[in-house]
Amino acid sequence: MRTLEQVHATVKIAKLKEEELHPTVHCLTFGENVASGDYCLLELDSTLCARIEAGHSLTIRGDKDEHAVLCTESKTYDLRIADTSNLLLFVPGCNTPDQMTGDQTHPQLVHSQISGFSNSYWEVRPRRPKLKKLKKLLMENPYEGPLVRTVEDSDQNSPGYTMGDLLDRIQASEVEIIAQLKNIHACEIDGYWRVLDFDYEMKLLGFVTQLVDSESWSFGRVPLDYCLQELGPLEPKEMIEHCLNCYGRRYIDEGMRGEVCFALDEEKVCQAMAQMLLQNAVKFNLAEFLEVWQQSVPEGMTTRLDQLRSLALVDRTSRPETISLLRVEDLPEDTQERFNFLFSMREKWSEDDIVPYIRDLCGEKQTTGALLTKYARSSMQNGMKVYNSRRPMST
Repeated sequence: MRTLEQVHATVKIAKLKEEELHPTVHCLTFGENVASGDYCLLELDSTLCARIEAGHSLTIRGDKDEHAVLCTESKTYDLRIADTSNLLLFVPGCNTPDQMTGDQTHPQLVHSQISGFSNSYWEVRPRRPKLKKLKKLLMENPYEGPLVRTVEDSDQNSPGYTMGDLLDRIQASEVEIIAQLKNIHACEIDGYWRVLDFDYEMKLLGFVTQLVDSESWSFGRVPLDYCLQELGPLEPKEMIEHCLNCYGRRYIDEGMRGEVCFALDEEKVCQAMAQMLLQNAVKFNLAEFLEVWQQSVPEGMTTRLDQLRSLALVDRTSRPETISLLRVEDLPEDTQERFNFLFSMREKWSEDDIVPYIRDLCGEKQTTGALLTKYARSSMQNGMKVYNSRRPMST
């Protein structure tokens, strides 16, 4: 153990002025069996630190082959190791100068024991949640409607994933996962989350739109009880109501004794009908598609090409002009891979065409313009700005 005399001698050798130093001196020694790796340090910003101090938890998520992320109830953060050239020492009970109390006018010697050390720490940064895997998991066993269960069926594995399963497997917060489940029209059946088979979903929507047309209803007022009464013999009432929730907005019609009604969302219905027409064709004559598309939606709805942003791509350079299915949800989740894929499809993109396919890549306070500046090169073509790859494309 060092003495105050030895400390004074060390200060003198170092040519330091004692009056400029704090009078309390910490003398550090290593405890027994101290080794690097016994502890991990996690650097948190003030928001995350306040959550911990308030008793909330943070969760680390990711499969064995994935990079770990840190999640609160509503946000996702990258979790990465940061190395430091300084050795970080863990000293329990070691006070900083502003924590010192008592007489600070005379030199004091405090012996403190080091319980661990590290030369790295974990840092967290906000990131977009990784949600593409969610639909991939649910598509392992899409819901195709009610089936007659047999003994063989009951012996099979579970038909899907519970919310607990999804929280274990998906690198996103619970709020973000729930929002994405709604976005992909998933529903909970017997405790398991299922995504509807697209053909079955279109079958349900077809029943609803046909009923709207046959009853000459406004698509802004579709009564729930009447729909369930008329369509219940064809499909489970829960699925009919789920379809209405997916493609409409629920409200209470005060003028009809508080009846529950739905206002069908014109854009969502038009998008679904367009996908149904395009999914089995590599390319579709644009003029013919526009005509058939308009005929497929309920009376009173108007189809517009701007409804298909991030769903379909129009080729104005071909003769005749064509349209093809290109869903943003099918594109790579990594930013660089996304741009590589887009430029492999088309060498030059207009801003109007490419923005719908990169908007979801923007992080907090990031714009599509910033992404294009970083990952693409702009030029003028026939008086219009176009974007091409910054990387030479292989031939």
